[in-house]
Amino acid sequence: MTTPETPASQAIAANRSWWDGDAADYHARHASYLDGFHWCPEMLAESEARLLGDVTGLDVLEIGCGSAPCASWLSRHSSAFVTGFDLSGGMLALSDGRVPLTQADARALPYRDGSFDVAFSVFGALPFVPDVSSVLIDVARVLRPHGRLVFSVNHPMRWIFPDDPQAFEAQISYFDREYIERDEDGTITYAEFHRTLGDWVRALDAAGFHLRDLLEPEWPEHLKEDWGQWSPERGRIFPGTAIFVAELGSQV
Repeated sequence: MTTPETPASQAIAANRSWWDGDAADYHARHASYLDGFHWCPEMLAESEARLLGDVTGLDVLEIGCGSAPCASWLSRHSSAFVTGFDLSGGMLALSDGRVPLTQADARALPYRDGSFDVAFSVFGALPFVPDVSSVLIDVARVLRPHGRLVFSVNHPMRWIFPDDPQAFEAQISYFDREYIERDEDGTITYAEFHRTLGDWVRALDAAGFHLRDLLEPEWPEHLKEDWGQWSPERGRIFPGTAIFVAELGSQV
């Protein structure tokens, strides 16, 4: 898998600052999405999809939890022990306090080996690190044998289109691996990283995961409003989200 050229330390610092500054506005823009556990802007709910499986009595980790609406929902609706972490203190400060949360970098998980049965991520952390393979290897470290990992990210196909939800002309190479914003001084202010479908499959395999399913949710007929770069018009033509369901082998 091609590794982006941007130094990880610069990307992480930029994204911490970005999400700290955007936290309140993000919650104001997406209140309905953050009300519960939704895997994606297509509003696929865990209450319906049950992608995590039966978590009764299990230990569950949310990766890049933001203000942890998903972890909070899971804690309210199951007997699982649920915790999460995020890079942004600004996002964590907006949590409801129901689950224990930690401010941490996904590149160095602050948990002991074999601490969790299930890990999940909803557009958190994984799109914002240059080397996702090393992060997945660390996720495998903190999971128990046969642990489950479920995560949603921008569908790799979405990468080639601009952010305008009404634009349908591809403008970016599918094989470009990073998107960087800089200020007038050249300092990185935002960093996001792209993986092709093949990149994701190879990264999961390298970390010892077996891919069990790949979901590409369709846009529901009842959703009429745009959500960032997602829109009903785009959603009727091509997928905006990819959800990976994987299981860890007994040996990593």
